[in-house]
Amino acid sequence: MARGLFTIIGLTAGAVGAVVLAPVALTAAGFTSAGIAAGSLAASMMSSVAISNGGAVAAGSLVAILQSAGAAGLTAGVTAAVASVGGAAGAVLGGAADLFSSTKSSGPQDPSDSDDDGDDMELQNVLKNLESKELMPL
Repeated sequence: MARGLFTIIGLTAGAVGAVVLAPVALTAAGFTSAGIAAGSLAASMMSSVAISNGGAVAAGSLVAILQSAGAAGLTAGVTAAVASVGGAAGAVLGGAADLFSSTKSSGPQDPSDSDDDGDDMELQNVLKNLESKELMPL
């Protein structure tokens, strides 16, 4: 398999997956198009923010941003940011898979399985040349 292929696959899958699943995650947390769902994580967050701010949720707070995204969807800028984070996470996982697959395939091998003796001859010639040269003057 081509080196780096898992990284590319991970980056693509992470970016697409994050963009597709972000609205699902918002809805599951309780940030819906109809408002914040009662008894949800979003309701708990809103309650905590409102209590700490004297009864109001400040514009620009995390709860306000998430509610806006849940109600109206993700803006182009937010979609790009979500795709970037998802792609980066996917690339890290894909890179790890590339690393493990390359170390697994290039692990210790039985020398008797080798059918290429040309490398051994080349190494012996290099060693003979090094022995015949004076590397350090005395």
